[in-house]
Amino acid sequence: MKRIALLGMLLLGLVSCQAAKKQIGIQLYSVREIMNAGNYAEKHGEVLKAIADMGYTAVEAANFNKGLFYGVSPEQFKADVEAAGMTVLSSHTNHGLSKEEYKSGDLTKALEWWKEAIPAHKAAGMKYIVVPHAPVPATLAELQVYCDYLTEIGKLCAAEGIKFGYHNHSHEFQKVEGEVMYDYMLTHTDPEFVFFQMDVYWAVVGKAAPVEYFKKYPGRFELLHIKDLREVGQSGMVGFDAIFNNFGLAGTKAYIVEMEGSSYGDILRTCRESADYLKKAKFVKVSY
Repeated sequence: MKRIALLGMLLLGLVSCQAAKKQIGIQLYSVREIMNAGNYAEKHGEVLKAIADMGYTAVEAANFNKGLFYGVSPEQFKADVEAAGMTVLSSHTNHGLSKEEYKSGDLTKALEWWKEAIPAHKAAGMKYIVVPHAPVPATLAELQVYCDYLTEIGKLCAAEGIKFGYHNHSHEFQKVEGEVMYDYMLTHTDPEFVFFQMDVYWAVVGKAAPVEYFKKYPGRFELLHIKDLREVGQSGMVGFDAIFNNFGLAGTKAYIVEMEGSSYGDILRTCRESADYLKKAKFVKVSY
């Protein structure tokens, strides 16, 4: 009986350890040089398994083109990610507006593109679609057209059960006719249909304080990009403890790590060190 009880305790401990695994997403743009549409068939198995073994639990795609992810069907991409032991969380996908569309405000043609793209993302298991970039417009009138565009895309996504957001770089913290572009976007998009995936590193580069934005616009940042100059925690530029401790204020439900480069010329080492930093950090919860 004692042996059975001991075995039971060990099994419970194992289950507890498994349940306590931190939920850490990774943007696959990080590994673009070793896995892309051109070599996906050859490389995806080893690359996806490698990052899963590091402790990453979910992926954000960055290679949607003509209905395919990395050159394969949405269903195949989902199956490949799940075979590696991870889940599909989100995707960076973009379709910009032309000069004529900015001028006319007619979004009909652009929205038709999204009506074809969104079902492909749903088939891949995406919970979120995120636009990764927009240029700085010349006028607030153009910026308003773009904000309207984001809200309309968000409505199309919501109809398919997918949430929609916008990801920043540093240029969104410039001013357009006296207004900070990022603030204007936050206040002129419908929060019911558009969240913001703050890239905390690029915000800092743009001389913005992420936590101050969480305070000013609580609940708008459902996803975050956790990034540093190279390895997460490497530069000392970004106050990750304060950022993670304010996830509740920000409204953050999940975060995605993205690496722009490597200190070692070895992106997998950078991915591993970034995951290790987050796994060891006491201020990072198991899940949100």
